Amino acid sequence: MEKQIKLYRSLNALANVGSCVIFGGTEDRTIPLGELKETFELQGSYYNRSFDGLRISNAKELFDRCVAPLAPGEVYIHIGQNDLHEDPAVFAQKYSELVQHIRSTDKKCGIVIVGLKNPDNDPAVEQLNKHLEVIARNERCDFCDIAKQRVWNPKQAKEVVSFLYSIGFVRPLKQKRPLQDIARILFCYDPAYTV
Repeated sequence: MEKQIKLYRSLNALANVGSCVIFGGTEDRTIPLGELKETFELQGSYYNRSFDGLRISNAKELFDRCVAPLAPGEVYIHIGQNDLHEDPAVFAQKYSELVQHIRSTDKKCGIVIVGLKNPDNDPAVEQLNKHLEVIARNERCDFCDIAKQRVWNPKQAKEVVSFLYSIGFVRPLKQKRPLQDIARILFCYDPAYTV
């Protein structure tokens, strides 16, 4: 993990402050941000500061070391996959503390809590997602539910975007996207669908 921290800290020196930051776990490290940003015409800067094996117990420290220096305008928190078998009350308390800590660090930072994918209807994931939704409501954060989202085909999605551009339907694509759409774009990507 120290190697990842060192890399992110050196990249932070090159990054723009006030951008959108993904703060997630192992599966989030492979999100192809550049390609998704270009394909879906996402405006602004996006940075991925996800860690292998991220748990709620070490999230606050890693946030301070690698995300806070970016002074993000928005942070997408995708934590919980490695905490499925933890005590739900302890998890919820630490998650709320993380959100409060982020707010105390930067009051302007928008916080988006992203639920976990649950294609197999795992009861543990379903329960954790319920806790995340309650935390989001209690802490006045946005909650993006991707549990039931079908994985999308990036090639097909790009063809649709290209078609819309070809018929002159450009203006709506330049508008700021709703948080739920951005969460789907970023977190529901599956490289198995690449052609």
